[in-house]
Amino acid sequence: MQVVILLIAMLLVGLLMGAIGSLIWKENKPLGVAGDYGLAIVSTIAVGLLDWYVIPAMGFSDTMKYLGVAMEPALGALAVLWIVRKVKK
Repeated sequence: MQVVILLIAMLLVGLLMGAIGSLIWKENKPLGVAGDYGLAIVSTIAVGLLDWYVIPAMGFSDTMKYLGVAMEPALGALAVLWIVRKVKK
């Protein structure tokens, strides 16, 4: 059940980061608006699931797992959007 809640939360965070990325880089949209949203959602879910399973396997506490899942996927989505823009330039 926790993984389903995590996926729903990451979907919402991905949508939010896609919107923020579109606002930050208004003039440069190599994939279009739908591409921004899709890429942000995919990267957010990938980083969120990676954090959810890898951080405890490394021996960190649940507190670190929740901190990582709360912060890292959003920053990772923005980083992926930035990298795509630099590569397409």
